[in-house]
Amino acid sequence: MEKTSADSLPLTVNSSEKQETVCIFGTGDFGRSLGLKMLQCGYSIVFGSRNPRMSSLLPNGAEVLSYSEAAQKSDIIILAVHREHYDFLTELTELLNGKILVDISNNLKINQYPESNAEYLAQLVPGAHVVKAFNTISAWALQSGALDASRQVFVCGNDSKAKQRVMDIVRTLGLTPLDQGSLIAAKEIENYPLQLFPMWKFPFYLSAILCVFFFFYCVIREVIYPYVYEKKDSTFRMAISIPNRVFPIAALTLLALVYLPGVIAAVLQLYRGTKYRRFPDWLDHWMLCRKQLGLIALGFAFLHVIYTLVIPIRYYVRWTLRNMTITQATAKKENPFSTSTAWLNDSYISLGILGFFLFVLLGITSLPSVSNAVNWREFRFVQSKLGYLTLILCTAHTLVYGGKRFLSPSILKWYLPSAYVIALIIPCTVLVIKFILILPCIDRTLTRIRQGWERNSKFSKLALNVKTHI
Repeated sequence: MEKTSADSLPLTVNSSEKQETVCIFGTGDFGRSLGLKMLQCGYSIVFGSRNPRMSSLLPNGAEVLSYSEAAQKSDIIILAVHREHYDFLTELTELLNGKILVDISNNLKINQYPESNAEYLAQLVPGAHVVKAFNTISAWALQSGALDASRQVFVCGNDSKAKQRVMDIVRTLGLTPLDQGSLIAAKEIENYPLQLFPMWKFPFYLSAILCVFFFFYCVIREVIYPYVYEKKDSTFRMAISIPNRVFPIAALTLLALVYLPGVIAAVLQLYRGTKYRRFPDWLDHWMLCRKQLGLIALGFAFLHVIYTLVIPIRYYVRWTLRNMTITQATAKKENPFSTSTAWLNDSYISLGILGFFLFVLLGITSLPSVSNAVNWREFRFVQSKLGYLTLILCTAHTLVYGGKRFLSPSILKWYLPSAYVIALIIPCTVLVIKFILILPCIDRTLTRIRQGWERNSKFSKLALNVKTHI
């Protein structure tokens, strides 16, 4: 077998490929950035402009001509102009016949027009092969070197050869093309850059509702109640004390809501006796948002840690400690050491530290760079097994925090329990149901269902009959 040495391999692209000419209509920010990037990758660039002599700031080595002159230089034309300026293309219909038109335009709002810009362009110039691409990449990303978050380029078009040529250009620029099919997908591709955190809306709204609810709940108990009964001004608590109650409650509740949809899905599968029926839309959407819910919960946990660390330097805390010291010194009394209280306090702190450590570990493994480095079993172990352990530790942290006064009537104010008591409802519910689901008799049935067994299936009955006869 003939060996090929490393020295014999070409280190550069063939000159005929390297000097392929690409035409760009439009000399705006994106057109200039794309032209510069393509020049750096070895392409010969010709710009088409309505005012060739007025165009400036173009990259060195690029030629600028009128639209008609530039169109004759290449069979690939990248259209870097807005949809409202497409009218000039009707005058170039004959020149554009058979050429590849790459539409990179976006709109100002989602579904701004009945049809996508690319489909409109295909109607305007029926003889051209229209391909949608590059609309998800910004001019800044092209200038600074596309980062991991903006390397993907969605591509769609009706002509497979034209689409393949555009995807080759995308790869040459160091980007990752993703084939989205025919031009029908252009509308979805154009809407994509206009979406503002689509998977984060529900988690953000939910966390905001939780924070507002528990904030006012704590204000009623810790600010309004003392003022009504004791004429005591405790409004200063709204700066640190109350937020330091709200943040851990929000973190624990959101963490429990990460695992609640999985528990509900398991119960539904057991009830239906099959995995081949769709979950309700709200449950599907909820399950898709679990990562975002977990990351927001981690953010609240971080805030809780920071607020807790500043407690010793608060004026109110220092004032209270000084008064207690002076009172004890004056009365010549000291508080006896309580071993049980020390155990509760140390256990509470220890559980919080361990829970926060695992919380951070969950957040780290959810990062794409980390999750891509582990296999599915390892990822599932961390997110599921360690995730439930995190929920157990954080719930235990809250339970121990309540200590002996957890269910004491003395903590009720206007018949309202402490906020952390309410915060334990969802986590405890999730853990109880999960404990029931992992019981061998139930877990065995659930595993069979997830492997394809159906309770009322003809095939399962047939298999059972065959097994009985054997």
